[in-house]
Amino acid sequence: MVCYAEKERGVLSPPGLMFLVTESATGHISPMSKFIVQPDPNDSRLTRQVSGRDHEGREVDLDVIMERPLTLFLNNQEIVTMMTIGDYPDCLAVGYLLNQNMLHADDVITGIDVDEDLEVVVVRTERETDFEDKLKKKTLTSGCAQGTVFGVLMEKFDSIRLPEDAVLKTSWLRTLNKRINTAPSLYLKAGGIHGCVLCEEDRPLIYMEDVGRHNAIDKIAGYMFLKNILARGKIFYTTGRLTSEMVIKTVQMSIPVLISRSGFTAWGVDLARRAGLTLVGRVRGKRFIVLSGEDRIIYDGGEMEENEDRDGTFAG
Repeated sequence: MVCYAEKERGVLSPPGLMFLVTESATGHISPMSKFIVQPDPNDSRLTRQVSGRDHEGREVDLDVIMERPLTLFLNNQEIVTMMTIGDYPDCLAVGYLLNQNMLHADDVITGIDVDEDLEVVVVRTERETDFEDKLKKKTLTSGCAQGTVFGVLMEKFDSIRLPEDAVLKTSWLRTLNKRINTAPSLYLKAGGIHGCVLCEEDRPLIYMEDVGRHNAIDKIAGYMFLKNILARGKIFYTTGRLTSEMVIKTVQMSIPVLISRSGFTAWGVDLARRAGLTLVGRVRGKRFIVLSGEDRIIYDGGEMEENEDRDGTFAG
């Protein structure tokens, strides 16, 4: 059993587990030039080799992503069982509760217990909680694996006002796309996984991966809460589709810009326009499509690099 108290704002990683590393909290992270957190494709817990045969009948060994159940308790109540790769269970648990409106911004977390053998994480709060009625009233979304958004979330969604002075320069967009897509990741090693990245201007800061994109965004939400990182000036990037769930969670995190190299869903676009979220998809090099919040875009150009293919990918 691993446990830490809220005042510690993190724990050191015991063998085989990836948790928060204690550091001072910060709202603005402009001095950071490298990832604060990024995937570790060499972590043996997150992939394993499976033997098979290819299209010509030859034996091959393939790295595949691990999937583990993680049951989340809030105080004494079981909330949900999630399928996850198993890293940063503390961030995942806190982020899930935040994005389901079960934790509030002013809540005090008194402890987080993680039992790797029992595959359980328990978040303990100073405030008493009871979500039995809410657990019975839910709307399923299109997230992979387990994607549940409770109906009451839409009340919070409509009350959020995103900052109107936020901007997205096209030069930032292109730099982010290159840095994120060329960074070492589980996706490049094994595929079969989604990634989400918290960015500031043209700098990717926090890069999380998981079997479901909603898990990856929840990990970042949890990290931001536990580290007191503010949403102001931040940009959110996802490798997956721009669905209703991704839009709802991004808006709930008060981040005004959501980017993806993938495409859109109609409800995702409708919700983005309803919230005033800048929604940018199909990002390939200098090319992209914006379907909501285009007033925040600053077109500052930039030439195509020598090693950039016509579809926006980078060679080498």
